[in-house]
Amino acid sequence: MMESIFGPDGLIAQHHPDYEFRSGQLEMAEAVATALNDRKHLLVEAGTGTGKSLAYLVPAIATGRRVIISTGTKNLQEQLYFKDIPFLQKVLPKKFKATYLKGRSNYVCLHRLKRAETAPVLEGMDEIDQFDLVRRWAYDSETGDRAELTELPEKVNFWRHVDARSDICIGQKCPSFDDCFITKARQAALDADIVIVNHHLFFADLALRDKEWGQVLPDYSAVIFDEAHQLEDIAASYFGAHVSSYQVDDLLGDISRLPIVNVEASRELIQATARVSKFADQFWLIFSGNDPRLPRMMSNDEGRFVLRQQMFARKNRDGNFEATPAGERYVQLKAALDRLVSSLNVIKDAPPEMEQVLRRAEQLRFDLQFILMADDPMFVYWCERRGRGFFLTATPIDSSGILADRLFEKIESCVLTSATLTSNASFEFIRSRLGVEKAVELIADSNFDYKSQALIYLPKGMPDPRDRNFTEAAAAEIIKLLNLSQGRAFVLSTSHGGMQALRQLVEPEIDFPILMQGEGARSGLLDKFRATPNSVLFATASFWQGVDVRGESLSCVIIDKLPFAVPSDPVVAARQRHIDSKGGSSFNEYSVPSAIITLKQGIGRLIRSASDRGVIALLDARLLTKNYGQQFLESLPPSRITQEIDDVEIFFSAA
Repeated sequence: MMESIFGPDGLIAQHHPDYEFRSGQLEMAEAVATALNDRKHLLVEAGTGTGKSLAYLVPAIATGRRVIISTGTKNLQEQLYFKDIPFLQKVLPKKFKATYLKGRSNYVCLHRLKRAETAPVLEGMDEIDQFDLVRRWAYDSETGDRAELTELPEKVNFWRHVDARSDICIGQKCPSFDDCFITKARQAALDADIVIVNHHLFFADLALRDKEWGQVLPDYSAVIFDEAHQLEDIAASYFGAHVSSYQVDDLLGDISRLPIVNVEASRELIQATARVSKFADQFWLIFSGNDPRLPRMMSNDEGRFVLRQQMFARKNRDGNFEATPAGERYVQLKAALDRLVSSLNVIKDAPPEMEQVLRRAEQLRFDLQFILMADDPMFVYWCERRGRGFFLTATPIDSSGILADRLFEKIESCVLTSATLTSNASFEFIRSRLGVEKAVELIADSNFDYKSQALIYLPKGMPDPRDRNFTEAAAAEIIKLLNLSQGRAFVLSTSHGGMQALRQLVEPEIDFPILMQGEGARSGLLDKFRATPNSVLFATASFWQGVDVRGESLSCVIIDKLPFAVPSDPVVAARQRHIDSKGGSSFNEYSVPSAIITLKQGIGRLIRSASDRGVIALLDARLLTKNYGQQFLESLPPSRITQEIDDVEIFFSAA
């Protein structure tokens, strides 16, 4: 059947203007169809140019069962729903329905919007006009998706007071339930054969499936994960616990806006919330490093550090635990939360919002205790500061057991695909990290001719990246490469500090326009890069994947160092310790394969179409000087490798 659709004389060949036969695409489509029909799991690495989107959509449609398609990026979601799905609805004989779901915070809540019209949620004169824009749009919109508001700035403070987050939803008790955009989205999903979501929404839903509230997705028999290399970190975040200073502030704000009729109950709530606010402010000072009465706790440049039990309790001479100064702050906050929960519980004739507010307060109290007590050895407990906010998190060290139990053993068929799932041609790493025990495996070849389209350059004589002379040597190579490529390059670094240092050294020596991550939104920077001839973009983590620049605008990708995970990151360090404690080698079993997959993502930015040509420059000498370097080299695209800068010049002159 797949041959009749993807073959040289198939349906797609007859209708798609850019059709070219791709053996890897046909092979993948047949494998996906078999896995779905046989109710088996499948792992597919499909390189850029394989055409994997259609290769999994067509078999999913053919099953006749509801299939969830989960993607890693908004761009891919939109490509599937607005481009690939309409094309298939035109050409396939089988009729089907599809829908596109986002996280609830993307949708406006009509009930909260009406409340906000008379509540003090605006923070400046600019927001008056913005709120009026939202209000007028909301009553005319078909979807309630804020993406329709192209004139609305990305960050609007009042949006969190009018969005449709599950922790404020009152469900069928809501007077706007029938008109609710979430109600309509759920109904569309119930009616659809194909439901397109992102990984965050999928795992948010999966984490809530055993509870009576919060579930968004309809039941399904199969799920296809595109960009599946992202799953471990995203899944771990949803099976952990989180408490933030913003979360506390939002809870207290929502309580203050409850329509409490009883004057005495209202007065008690005001007092209880004031106590929580007071003790929360004192509690967050623990993590600010600004309180001279407490030890400075920030332990690395990223403002992250591991939380340990001794921060909040220590043993005295009698062997009993007593609260530390930090622990005393927590005890005060917990007592205030206890009083708040009690006050909420006894209110008579409570408004319908009370049930959700009470649940949030109880969950906050539970999560805070779980994180700060740090009793479960299978979690790592850590704090992060972002801007003015503080975030406490408990993350499972190994998510494989959770995923095996809640996903792979319960769902009939899971298809995991990405351009980068293997390390050294093996799926072992992704299997072990995600808990996929039984699955068919396939590496589908890309349709690109890497031997003619790309050249890999490994410069001679580079110092070790840990050498103090590395940055200057790397900058010198980058200058030579940019002059040969006439700009048109990404310079990808493994750290913000490295990115900035390279830019400072390179910029005075070249005559090409310079862009750098952080100087604007990612989408805006990419648009500017495409529109600016001969430009050079210096970037780090967020530009290593999910970025698509085709044509001559991007002709060179330069990577400074092998992208090993930062060992000071609490989650990374905990995963490494866990592997070592079981007698394994965290470096060989975790650090190397993880870095290989990330490197393949970065390299994948270069060749995005059959007509693209370019140079991949890897400046890390460890590729040639360390034993593990061979594993990286064997995972690179099948391109010619050179150490001669003259070969780079010849390659570009032949363009």
